[in-house]
Amino acid sequence: MLDVAPATLVVFGDIACPWSHLCVHGLRQARHRLGLDDHVDLDLRSFPLELFNGRGTPKRTLDAEIPVVGALDPSAGWQMWQRPDFEYPVTTLPALEAVQAAKVYGLRASEDLGRALRYAFFAESRTVSLLPVILDVAKGCDSIDVDALGEALDDGRARSMVLEQRDTAERIGVKGSPHVYLPDGSDVANPGVEKHWDGEEGSGFPVIDRYDSSVYDDLIRHAAGR
Repeated sequence: MLDVAPATLVVFGDIACPWSHLCVHGLRQARHRLGLDDHVDLDLRSFPLELFNGRGTPKRTLDAEIPVVGALDPSAGWQMWQRPDFEYPVTTLPALEAVQAAKVYGLRASEDLGRALRYAFFAESRTVSLLPVILDVAKGCDSIDVDALGEALDDGRARSMVLEQRDTAERIGVKGSPHVYLPDGSDVANPGVEKHWDGEEGSGFPVIDRYDSSVYDDLIRHAAGR
């Protein structure tokens, strides 16, 4: 069981996972819509798919997923990869490290950076595996000292946090990216989404069997105790 602080949602996910992008955006939108921006925190934790799968997530898999997931909520920010294929990020570990390193400025700063990096990848086709790109994205997060973040990434102090969160995910049975944990001990994997693949992953495409965006409101209210 995971110990979750009051008024907090722990979200395990990967930066380059479209379902995680959808979830983080949906939770933030729901929190704002419900007037609970000052009452609920998102604690973004690492679920590094490349370490669990032993490879980077194939571009062709994301090419199949993005149009399907993007149609569920276009406001999250989406586009197909627009840069040359050789600029496509093959790792998200530096970006995941940056999100954890930003927690020295508070959970909201870390959350803002996690959202910004997801947007940079999915909506702007930026190579979020590169430190200069990560730091440039961080400049848009007012509460982060970009120079200090750069030093943290240079000396790798947050890598152990990513690895510890990977181990925690294995221990508590995180099912994938995203998986949300609540203060009362309950949890939900890929909230609001039921899906299956038509054909083999990488050559077929995901099919949405059910999508209920009201789950984000429910999760925020639950975390707020309302």
